[in-house]
Amino acid sequence: MSTTLTPPRPPEAEPNPTVEAPSAGRGPMAAHPALWLFPVPALVLYVAFFVIPTIQGVVYSVTDWDGFSPTAEFVGLDNFVTIFTNDDLFRNALGNNLKFMLVVVIFQTIFSLVLAVFLTKNSKSSVALRSIFFFPTILSSVSVAFIWKFVYDPNFGLINSVLDYVGLDQFQSAFLGNDSQAIYWVAITQVWFHVGQMMIIYIAGLQQIPQELYESAQTDGASRWQQFRHITLPMVAPATAIVMAYTTVQSFKAFDLILGLGGNPPKGSLDILSTRIYSGFANSQFGYAAAESLVFMALIAAITWIQRRAVKASNPDA
Repeated sequence: MSTTLTPPRPPEAEPNPTVEAPSAGRGPMAAHPALWLFPVPALVLYVAFFVIPTIQGVVYSVTDWDGFSPTAEFVGLDNFVTIFTNDDLFRNALGNNLKFMLVVVIFQTIFSLVLAVFLTKNSKSSVALRSIFFFPTILSSVSVAFIWKFVYDPNFGLINSVLDYVGLDQFQSAFLGNDSQAIYWVAITQVWFHVGQMMIIYIAGLQQIPQELYESAQTDGASRWQQFRHITLPMVAPATAIVMAYTTVQSFKAFDLILGLGGNPPKGSLDILSTRIYSGFANSQFGYAAAESLVFMALIAAITWIQRRAVKASNPDA
């Protein structure tokens, strides 16, 4: 009698739990409505400290409000007409600010790029030198102003003392006391103050450049200058755009540095737009100062836009 053996049946696999596929049109914000609460604090601060003051500035700019009266007389565009046609102090401050900006943007951009090129490697000496050049950035503007006020002092300042010691008295200067040169000496201080900060931005850009590009250029016999011109400069164009835009805004915001070096209020040769606007508010000309502030904001936006377009035109990939 033969017995037929039946092979054992394999165990049945347990069914996988059904996972509901997320809806194509349902994002994380829809799935978790509470996420909408996260931007609320930042939005409240933005509205309270930027949107509302900006709207108030626009409203005040067409009035003659003195900052204290409960009412203000509507004057239309008279404040703006006066600014552009009959305000010598504003035009003088604008001229000083443009001179200051040009010197700061040009020399701070060049010096920061040169420092970044030489200190881009992460060696111990490079890191130490980066720290030294970056150190002035952590100082307050008032501290920097008092340091350089001593350097520029015509009687016992550092520069004139050194020139006297080495027998170069003919090169001594009144520095801030020389009305034709004062704004340029302040610009030099501004460059010293922030060149290390811009250097860090350039170093970040330089370290993103693939080394294979330089190796290929060396293989093709390119000189150091050719590598810098055709590889480094185009590749750091985005960093250059950031540096120039940030430096431009800095040069228009050098309010505390100007007051620290030139006093309050500064003399005409050191007056810039931010100190001119401050003087308007201090003299209870709130409506007129608000109009100056709007012109000031539009000027910064226009210059930054022109810079960005110029960088874009020189390097379409920026």
